[in-house]
Amino acid sequence: MAGTETKVRTGNEAGFPFSAVVGQDRLRLALVLCAVHPGIGGVLVRGEKGTAKSTVVRALAALLPPVAGETGPRRSRLVELPVGATEDRVVGSLDLEKVLRNGEQAFQPGLLAAAHHGVLYVDEVNLLHDHLVDVLLDAAAMGRVHIERDGVSHSHPAQFVLVGTMNPEEGELRPQLLDRFGLAVDVVASREVEVRMQVVRRRLDYERDPDAFAASYAEEDRLLAEQIVAARDSLDAIELSDNELRRIASLCASFDVDGMRADLVVARTATAHAAWRGATAVAEEDVRVAAELALPHRRRRDPFDEPGLDPQQLDDAMDQAAQDVEAETAETPQDSQQADSPSDTDGPDDDPAGPDGAGPGGGETRKTPAQSETRPQTPLASAKPRHLTVPGVGEGAPGRRSRSQGGHGRVVRPTTERGKGFHLLGTLFEAARHQYARGRVGGRMVFEPGDLRGAYREGREGNLVVFVVDASGSMAARNRLAAVTGAVVALLRDAYQRRDKVAVITVRGAEATLVLPPTSSVDIAVRRLAGVTSGGKTPLAQGLLRAHDVVLRERVRDPQRRSLVVLLTDGRATGGVEPVRRAKFAAGLLAQAGVASVVVDCEQGMVRLGLAAELARDLGGTCLQLSELTAKSVAGVARSVA
Repeated sequence: MAGTETKVRTGNEAGFPFSAVVGQDRLRLALVLCAVHPGIGGVLVRGEKGTAKSTVVRALAALLPPVAGETGPRRSRLVELPVGATEDRVVGSLDLEKVLRNGEQAFQPGLLAAAHHGVLYVDEVNLLHDHLVDVLLDAAAMGRVHIERDGVSHSHPAQFVLVGTMNPEEGELRPQLLDRFGLAVDVVASREVEVRMQVVRRRLDYERDPDAFAASYAEEDRLLAEQIVAARDSLDAIELSDNELRRIASLCASFDVDGMRADLVVARTATAHAAWRGATAVAEEDVRVAAELALPHRRRRDPFDEPGLDPQQLDDAMDQAAQDVEAETAETPQDSQQADSPSDTDGPDDDPAGPDGAGPGGGETRKTPAQSETRPQTPLASAKPRHLTVPGVGEGAPGRRSRSQGGHGRVVRPTTERGKGFHLLGTLFEAARHQYARGRVGGRMVFEPGDLRGAYREGREGNLVVFVVDASGSMAARNRLAAVTGAVVALLRDAYQRRDKVAVITVRGAEATLVLPPTSSVDIAVRRLAGVTSGGKTPLAQGLLRAHDVVLRERVRDPQRRSLVVLLTDGRATGGVEPVRRAKFAAGLLAQAGVASVVVDCEQGMVRLGLAAELARDLGGTCLQLSELTAKSVAGVARSVA
């Protein structure tokens, strides 16, 4: 791979264990294994900006073997899927030109067809619409694309190496979509001076003479491409014994991954790695490599769980899997018969597990080190927050919170608006009305440009949710801040699932602090919220003014994304000069800007002043009690604002 730091090597060839191989080496190995066995399901590359993720991926296509083309063998393609692509562009659609010109029903293939026998690359896959990610992953798993839409029934092969890159700071993929990627690799820039010098030197050499730079790596690229072809050819002959399959099953069970996809991916990856290193059978080292690439991203049960795989836990799980394999190998039919027929003298006290159930006689299954891991529990982790929505119909980014109309969602009716896609039946019906006037007696329909109708769609959009959290001394009393923090975490989890952007503002002392600017990475919001301190007065006016500023700035960056301000407070404005009057003034500014708002009243006790409800009226929004925040979903609690 010309332009990368080193050639792809396995751990043995490099002379050190695979667990020591980090960053680009691990990424290149994952890409090569998917090239050897496309059935693995592709690679998700997570990493900070400037780590050459795209450079490595684009170099892969040149290493794939030639494929048959219409005029003879051709090189494998690298097809890039833009974030703003439509479903028609991805899977294909009717050939509109042929339909309108000749009345001929013809299918126009999409990007998935172009990527057949090549590489399909999606940069910033975490920003791609969820329904498009589902389409990509289904095609990668099945190897075919089936289209049933607009009167078209079509199927074509689509076998490709799917590679997605993302920066976690810009938002995470849902765990359900993470699981659909076969392998995942985290890439970070090296902190070693010599390595960084080498990278810069090679980049400068490339810029000085790209052709000469590529030629210097041509022989290595050729040998690497031949090794991939050889591994592909030997793949079907690789033996996966029952012992190694048991090791794989035991390993996946130890890490308590959902479903059976992990077992299949580990088995395929281990087989590809055995073929890559020139072996004839899968061995324990192949299983370990596969586990390190296929399991880390599948352990995330919650959007706020940290990705990755603890090497010590993997060692313990591998040891347990080895014991399972040895126990099964050592067991004989006679041993099985004796185990099934215990002697009459055996009793509860003879059970080596003891009465507590730590073993066979206790009625509980054993726990491996990976299963026994205790994860910190987020407050109200299981709470399902109330469904807060922005009133009206927007045109924002696809999501799952508020109603929207635009280029995504279900088709409701045809429209004459431009840029709304294509509504087949609406176009045909409009043309049919004018056939007599256009002189048609028989034969094909006569179309004119004015007949074209777009598709009006209604769906759901993601919003900007600005959390304003009162962290003053009055909130710290009676441990109310802990309950509020738990409620915000529940709302952040909801925002993650609904594909919102979030911002967090805390109010305490003499100022309001923007803890987190608008971002799609809600896990960062949780980490920032965990470090919030409490105490001091309550400058509510500053918090509302800061929220107003955040909303207006975001409107400039993303005009179509509507905002929702969620204020969690007891309503006691005490900070600054004339705090109550200034808070009312700031609330009025938000109302005049048309920002939807919800005030969560955190006041407790027998005597309540009702200040939060009064503030909600000034905002033109809704007031909820903290206890109501996790009630069953009631859509549209944010009232319309002028």
